[in-house]
Amino acid sequence: MFLELTRHGTEVPHRQVLLGKSPGAVEPKTFHHAIDIYLKDSNAYANTYFSRYFEWQGVCRERWFYQCIAPDLLRSQGVFITKRAHQEYVHETFPFQTVDCQLNTFQVSRCSFYLIFRFQVDDALVSTGYQQIVFARDDKRIQRLPEEVLARIREYEIPEERLQA
Repeated sequence: MFLELTRHGTEVPHRQVLLGKSPGAVEPKTFHHAIDIYLKDSNAYANTYFSRYFEWQGVCRERWFYQCIAPDLLRSQGVFITKRAHQEYVHETFPFQTVDCQLNTFQVSRCSFYLIFRFQVDDALVSTGYQQIVFARDDKRIQRLPEEVLARIREYEIPEERLQA
């Protein structure tokens, strides 16, 4: 189960969030990053450790920032802070499978945005998650994202009407 995010960043528990498609809507970009599961990622029963999904969120997030947003991660202008993170387990994964991590954005504002993660193995959903990211100065005071960065982040934004209960 994935928590629904409202316009104001609050969570509505116990609702499944799906990506619906509106006819004629412009499709946002979706970032894909492949992750291979190894024995070190699993327990004695060969189930992937739950904590790996949070690690994979971070890996996918960093690759997306580097490849699609700003290779320097905007270090000279501020810092990205993860304010909130959530991961929902859907189905088991095992060593030697390849996980397709898909990333989109949601509720992009001048100073913050959500990253939406979907993890799939062979087109089967295995986990979903999100992070709320805030941009701040080095002293941790929230600041606006540069306009050109906001434009790149919005290319991956899922419109609110596409998140359905």
